[in-house]
Amino acid sequence: MAFVSSFTLPARQTLSRSAICGAKLASQPVPSRASVRMAETSAAIPFLPKPQNIPEDAAGYAGFDPLGFTNVMNFKFLQEAEIKHARICMLAVLGILIPEQYVFPWYSEAPKLAAGIHQWGVNQGSLNQILIWSSFWEIVVGTPALIQMLTLDSPRQPGYYAFDPLGLGKTQAAFKRFQTSEIKNGRLAMIAIGGLLHQEFLTGMTPVQQLLEGKFLP
Repeated sequence: MAFVSSFTLPARQTLSRSAICGAKLASQPVPSRASVRMAETSAAIPFLPKPQNIPEDAAGYAGFDPLGFTNVMNFKFLQEAEIKHARICMLAVLGILIPEQYVFPWYSEAPKLAAGIHQWGVNQGSLNQILIWSSFWEIVVGTPALIQMLTLDSPRQPGYYAFDPLGLGKTQAAFKRFQTSEIKNGRLAMIAIGGLLHQEFLTGMTPVQQLLEGKFLP
């Protein structure tokens, strides 16, 4: 009779139905407790459980869902919203940094800070145009896409609009690489735009001015 440690068990010995008649023991490998713990914890936050409703082959997968949104909402719907906000924030970061260096002549009187630009755009009517065209796009294209993402058996991928004028995603491997890059850069942009705006409010200076003068606090 063999004695096996309760802490390290490399294999489980199980008896077949005919064990009484002298059948051989069947060995089945059993994962260690450490590997089981690793498989059940989040890759992004190791002290939290691994989200069960996020597919590991999803673009930008990190096992991050500390508040459990995917337990009550469809994952594809949530990723569609994430990608949409990521794209808006990537444009917003450029919209803050580029006008600080160059603006079209007809915008030469616009203020430099984001809060001032917003009010100036409202008064001039340019933001009204953005609102109208954005709403039109959202109603015609965005809303049907979100409805598709609420259907679990929809073949559409979150954020996919067949928009690739440069042909960067011709192969499946290239498409997956750029898809992952987009969502990672988009997440960074969502954090960055919040930081840029708050720093402007605190210092009253544009981002490049802050860097050149080394002023990051009021």
